Amino acid sequence: MLRKVDCKINLLGRLSYCLTDGRSPLQVTHPFSEMLAQRIYGLALGYEDLNDHEQLRSDPLLGVLSSKPNLEEPLAGESTLNRLELDCQRLRTIAFHGARHIMC
Repeated sequence: MLRKVDCKINLLGRLSYCLTDGRSPLQVTHPFSEMLAQRIYGLALGYEDLNDHEQLRSDPLLGVLSSKPNLEEPLAGESTLNRLELDCQRLRTIAFHGARHIMC
């Protein structure tokens, strides 16, 4: 049901557009949009803790929800998702301070 809603309003696509993937394209194993979907759907399914993703990374249902092209390959693990969240927090902090500077 959540995926149908996402397809209808393109929430993950719009969120992905607002965030920047600062990783080197040559070293990327898990696409940014796939990791974002994995984390959002994991949260929606009640898996708030990143530790849960060490087991969830091989869950075929989460792979389908995350649009993983090859379900034989694992999704991103805990440490990769942690770096994603830290990068997003850093970017949000920079954007907030920049906006605050403009407003003052």
